[in-house]
Amino acid sequence: QVQLVESGGGLVQPGGSLMLSCAASGTIRDIGDMRWYRQAPGKSHELVARIGAIGDRNYMDSVKGRFTISRVGANHTVYLQMNSLKPEDTAVYYCYANINGVPSWGQGTQVTVSS
Repeated sequence: QVQLVESGGGLVQPGGSLMLSCAASGTIRDIGDMRWYRQAPGKSHELVARIGAIGDRNYMDSVKGRFTISRVGANHTVYLQMNSLKPEDTAVYYCYANINGVPSWGQGTQVTVSS
């Protein structure tokens, strides 16, 4: 069965960096863009970044210039490099991809930015 497995979350001080990874596994016939969402306590989920099949990238305004999304297409793995982290970045981060026509989500990884 296809699945997305995340790693890389943790506790970091303001101004620090983390890199998240999300790997798709299973029999993958088709995969579109890959995305990172996040959800903080008491807030709705928001789209942080996406990267398309041809490498086109989009970011939410508050992370532009600080976060970079990338992917290794052959391995169906998406990364999120997060620099200059702020307390407002604290959230559970989820990766997403439409795999074989089915929306698929990672299990979520906690990112906490605190001094």
